[in-house]
Amino acid sequence: MDPASVMTMPENSPASTRLLAALRQGDAAARGEILLGYQPWLQLLARMQIDTRFQGKVAASDIVQQTLLEACRDLPQFRGTTEPELLAWLRQILAHVLAHEIRRYRGTQQRDLDREVSLEDALAQSSQRLGAMLADSGPSPSAGAAQREQEVQLAEVLARLPDDYREVIILRNLEGLSHEEVAHRMGRGTGAVRMLWVRALAALKLAMAGH
Repeated sequence: MDPASVMTMPENSPASTRLLAALRQGDAAARGEILLGYQPWLQLLARMQIDTRFQGKVAASDIVQQTLLEACRDLPQFRGTTEPELLAWLRQILAHVLAHEIRRYRGTQQRDLDREVSLEDALAQSSQRLGAMLADSGPSPSAGAAQREQEVQLAEVLARLPDDYREVIILRNLEGLSHEEVAHRMGRGTGAVRMLWVRALAALKLAMAGH
């Protein structure tokens, strides 16, 4: 099964049911290959939750790799029956991994369940912001797909954009920074950032239309 096919199937379709069955019954390599299709989405969610003071110490790519490893290991225990439940489960694992890394760098060994719950909530809100951004970017390539599926598609498209395009969109649209704040973060002039943002949004719309 093509891992990318999960991104366009309706959440309650027979194909989605078969996917979940394949995830449970396949060997570790097959499970890992299918779960890898969620990597851009997880990467974007992780990036949006890493506090500025942890940048350079906690890498989103490392967080996502550990999340996928734990998901592949624990997948036989997953009891959900729909793909949205699978994604909620992946967000929960991501929150756990993030909380562990934050504790490690703060030098706190005691598990902070409240911190993990707050991270889960924050990740869910980030996922909702992806959906809102998609609505603002114009018609989606699969209007009948669930909003959550479209968010995963958006993360895939963002991952393929040039680095500066992706960065300005994340900072401006997803993190909600002003043009001045984005300019400071990117080391560019405000006017240059405004032009970059317009070009990046145009590129995003074009890429989404062809996705």
